[in-house]
Amino acid sequence: MFKPAFAVLAASLSFLSAQTALAGDHLWSGDWALTLGGTGFVGPKFEGSKKNSLQFAPIISLGKQGAGPRYVSRNDNPSLSLFDEGAFRAGVTGKLVMPRDPDDEKELKGMREVKLGGELGGFAEVYPTEYLRVRGEVRQGIRSHHGVVGDIAADGFVDVTPNIRVSAGPRMRFASADYFDHYYGVSAASAAAGGPSAYSPSGGLHSIGVGGAVDWKPTENITASSFVEYRRLMGPAADSSLVKERGSENQLVIGLSASYKFNFTLE
Repeated sequence: MFKPAFAVLAASLSFLSAQTALAGDHLWSGDWALTLGGTGFVGPKFEGSKKNSLQFAPIISLGKQGAGPRYVSRNDNPSLSLFDEGAFRAGVTGKLVMPRDPDDEKELKGMREVKLGGELGGFAEVYPTEYLRVRGEVRQGIRSHHGVVGDIAADGFVDVTPNIRVSAGPRMRFASADYFDHYYGVSAASAAAGGPSAYSPSGGLHSIGVGGAVDWKPTENITASSFVEYRRLMGPAADSSLVKERGSENQLVIGLSASYKFNFTLE
């Protein structure tokens, strides 16, 4: 169900890239901003886990300078806009996927290993009103898995002071059968060897949830945030034997992040 949509999105991004080249500029020409930082949070040990742990994730984002988007969420993956008309933006996006080792957690015995890898795809976002943004991403797994993942989120935001912004909104995730099979599928042999009950998932709705954040910008280049995100696993994820027998449908993340933006120019 996701492959035709992904193909159309990829073709659209290729067209936008070609238009940029015809305009006489390279994609890399211009003023850029590299954002580096980190996030510390308490969240599930693995997708579907009922146990939480203190974790850390890097913040790495590269994009062109300029007016930029009106709103940026911590859930946005690093993106490069190829089309920007203010109220509508579209481009390419990618995500770093962290590994999952079945030997690290007894609940993961019998589950597949997830290798360090990524997801690559495209995004589009629109502002129906001045203080509401709707964003969608479609990403193809690389090395970690071979599935397709789609995210949709809507965020309302308000600036309570010139330096403090509060935002919140719903989230929804879909995934292909290949994704669910890699993260939640259990073969009969694995089940017999001590894994959860055998399970062969299809594609569909992955989760629904809601999130909120408070962002503070003490300077133009520094951003600090506190955030909370709740997701409830649905469909093939909630029905999986891993979640039913060893995990939880409820996934809560609470954390803090800080980042610094470095500006530079490429000819």
